[in-house]
Amino acid sequence: MIYFVTICVANRQRVLANEMAFNAFKAAISKLENWRILAAMLMPDHLHVIVAPIESHNAKLGNFSAALKRWMRQELNASWKWQLGCFDRLLRSDESLHDKWLYVQENPVRAGLVTHWKDWPYQIGLNGTL
Repeated sequence: MIYFVTICVANRQRVLANEMAFNAFKAAISKLENWRILAAMLMPDHLHVIVAPIESHNAKLGNFSAALKRWMRQELNASWKWQLGCFDRLLRSDESLHDKWLYVQENPVRAGLVTHWKDWPYQIGLNGTL
């Protein structure tokens, strides 16, 4: 099972597209026990994560998103809040993980933040590269 998850900052505050938030994200995902991050993209007011459970019987997606939110806010000593819940989608077998990632990595380009997706520093690619 592979999930595509989007988590938004409350009131769409633009607090995530910076080195401190990216470091907090990396610290938070290093604490995960039941999940493997396949790819991630931090945008100014939301983040996308492609994630898979290590053992599906121990992994609950709600626990994943709640822990990620909590740990990131703790790392940042954040005054801002996350929106309640998250948007998640189980990728069907006919959906290509690679195609989904190609769409996600173009987000900073579509938002006018960079001219090429490779220039966006706040991402972890499908091959685990920063």
